[in-house]
Amino acid sequence: MSHGWGYGAANGPHKWAEDFPVANGARQSPIDIVPKEAQYDSSLRALKLRYDPSNANSILNNGHSFQVDFVDDSDTSTLTGGPISGTYRLRQFHFHWGASDDRGSEHTVDGVKFPCELHLVHWNTKYPSFGEAASQPDGLAVVGVFLKIGAANPRLQRVLNALDTIKTKGRQTDFAAFDAKSLLPVSLDYWTYDGSLTTPPLLESVTWIVLKEPISVSPVQMDKFRNLLFSGDEEAPCCMVDNYRPPQPLKGRRVRASFK
Repeated sequence: MSHGWGYGAANGPHKWAEDFPVANGARQSPIDIVPKEAQYDSSLRALKLRYDPSNANSILNNGHSFQVDFVDDSDTSTLTGGPISGTYRLRQFHFHWGASDDRGSEHTVDGVKFPCELHLVHWNTKYPSFGEAASQPDGLAVVGVFLKIGAANPRLQRVLNALDTIKTKGRQTDFAAFDAKSLLPVSLDYWTYDGSLTTPPLLESVTWIVLKEPISVSPVQMDKFRNLLFSGDEEAPCCMVDNYRPPQPLKGRRVRASFK
C-alpha cells in the first residue's frame, strides 16, 4: 500500500490525529447512537430526496472504498427537509464494510455494528462548490444507511456487478443511469447530529442523517465488497476490508430523532 492514511496497523484511524489534529475535535464522526438517549424532536421535517438517474456518472476505487460519482452542476439530484435548511446536491455515495458480518459499519446502535454502511454525500448549494462547502460547518449532509444480512438486494446488485472492473486502486469506469434512491429503505425515519467526515481530512462540516431502517444484503453480495483491493495494479494484493473508523466520543452533542 502507498503511504498516507489508511486502515492498516501503521496508518489506521488510531494514527490519523498525527496528520489531522481535528481527529480529536468536538464533533467527530461516527458515533454510537443510543436510541433511548436520542431526543425526539417534533420540529424535524421529513426527508425529501429527489435523485435523477441521469446524473450518475462513474464508479471509482479510490484505495479506501469505492464510490459512485454524480454530476452535481444542477439541482436535479437533491436533499431537502429533514434537519437541514436550503438545498443540498448529491455528490457521491460510498460504503464501509468489515471482513466479517459482525463488523463493518461506522455508526453503531447501542454498540452493535452492522456488516456494512452506505453514505450518500450531499453539499450545501449556498456555497459555490463541493470543495468550499466541505470546510463550512453546515456545508455537507450525509445520509447513512445500514446494511444487514438477509435476502439478496436486487437494487444493490447493479452496483456490485461493476466492482469487477474497478478491483484495484485508481480504477474507474462509467456508471450511468442509476437511481440512488433505489438504495434507500421504505422508512426514512432518522437520527441526526452534528459531525464530521469519517475519513481524512475529518472536516467538521457534516450534518449526519442516519436512517433507522436498514436495507438487506446477502452473504454472497457482501463477498463482492470484500473482493475489492486497497492496493494498486503494481502492488502486492491487499483485500479491502475493515475500512471503517470506530465510534468517536460524543462530547456533549445532542442526537435527535425524527420519530418517537
